[in-house]
Amino acid sequence: MSRAQAWERLREPYDLLVIGGGITGAATLYEAARRGLRAALVERGDFASGTSSRSSKLVHGGLRYLKEGKLGLTRESVREREELLRDAPGLVEPVAFVMPHYRKRKPSRATLALGLALYDALAGTRRHGYLDAEQTLALVPALDPDALTGAHWYLDGTTDDARLVLRLLAEAEAAGAVALNYASAALLYGDDARVCGAAVTAPQGERVEVRARATISATGVFADELRAGLGAAPRLRPLRGSHLVLPAWRLPLARCIAFEHPHDGRPVFAYPWEGAVLAGTTDLDHDAPLDAEPAISPQETAYLVAALRFAFPSLRLDAQDALCAYAGIRPIADRHAADPSKASRDHLVWNERGLVTISGGKLTTFRPMAMDALAAAAPLLPPFERAARRVFERSPLPQGALRTAAQRRLAGRYGALAQQVVDAAAPGELACVEGTTTLWAELRWAARHEMVRHLDDLLLRRTRVGLLVARGGERHFGRVAEICEQELGWPAARWSQELDAYRERVACNYAVPDRARIPDFRGYL
Repeated sequence: MSRAQAWERLREPYDLLVIGGGITGAATLYEAARRGLRAALVERGDFASGTSSRSSKLVHGGLRYLKEGKLGLTRESVREREELLRDAPGLVEPVAFVMPHYRKRKPSRATLALGLALYDALAGTRRHGYLDAEQTLALVPALDPDALTGAHWYLDGTTDDARLVLRLLAEAEAAGAVALNYASAALLYGDDARVCGAAVTAPQGERVEVRARATISATGVFADELRAGLGAAPRLRPLRGSHLVLPAWRLPLARCIAFEHPHDGRPVFAYPWEGAVLAGTTDLDHDAPLDAEPAISPQETAYLVAALRFAFPSLRLDAQDALCAYAGIRPIADRHAADPSKASRDHLVWNERGLVTISGGKLTTFRPMAMDALAAAAPLLPPFERAARRVFERSPLPQGALRTAAQRRLAGRYGALAQQVVDAAAPGELACVEGTTTLWAELRWAARHEMVRHLDDLLLRRTRVGLLVARGGERHFGRVAEICEQELGWPAARWSQELDAYRERVACNYAVPDRARIPDFRGYL
């Protein structure tokens, strides 16, 4: 569906209007549409441009939640993980984590064995085991061998969070819904002062009133901003999590590594992702204005470098080794925990004067969150079926000059549209963008069909080339410009404007801070 078509469809009456185009909003739209509700979604920025493209990319239960006694959250998360692994292969994939044990360090072998047994029991699986020191080093040679006694391994999942959002939106559209990005919403009120939709404004200033029986706010960290119009008090605590992306040659890992940071005992990980290695994460109260795009701080950079130096001392990793860094702001519905890491990741739902707000939660639990939001809005909606369904129906692998891994990748990311992605490819576009596992065909498809308005939409969210190739993908700009000219109609002047804005965004929000600003990492050891 084109932007023009989506805009026109917003003039129709709806059962449900969803505000917010991240993972929770996309899932809510999808669940509503496939249950027969007339549903629309608007997002004031780009789809997944907030937290949902800046997460840790993990689909997991969260071992640390067990340590905090949150059995319900862990059970829900690991069971959702299992269903996503079953129903979204190629988009959600199993990953093996190794957690090494060292003499006189936590966690002990017995403690972790007990935790993993419970973790698997909650999921109804057995996906863990023990490795001795020799086996551990054979799998992860870069680990510090000094005082290593062995390791436990266990399985979780990983995904491309932005592509998961886009798959949900595509499936929702196939079920009859409409979704539009770069469309800001201001609440509308009926005669009884209850919310009855929103006035939606396009970047060009065009405005339409979207009337809906129910309105759900899935706006993440911005939820309190929308609620303020109702006179509601703030309920959210924004926490920042930052990550480094390193080239695989600099930190060669065949397995994911999880360990406790020597500074504060927080869980830290490093794992292969999209042909690179992702390392994180921090967990800090975010005090900067929410409208300003977040970026990793010099202190967070030093913290993560210290963790990598601690785990892999022989590699002598440095911040300047990173391809990029990124930060996301988590909407935590817990304003009271003294330690940000111990703030609850449970989600909460509020209904205030007809506006249902869903916030908090985790990437992994997007489906229960969506269904809880719909349940809260149900009194305002026509009757709809609420029984659990598969996440996605399996789609056939696309055919063409593709390796099996590429077929699986496309089927996971595009579902029933995967064959069309292949068929739309120009000669040579079934090859990977150098330095990534992304096919050139994915860029062309996104530019043609996925409401790309700006270069960062294409390189940071529709694909992740801007994260995986140095300097935001600079060495590929010439070929990307050709695709943008052909599919988006960008002349040279528009390309130059977009490129300048993109380079500034990469430098300000996706680059490692200058070396002179980063504290000595040894302060975090």
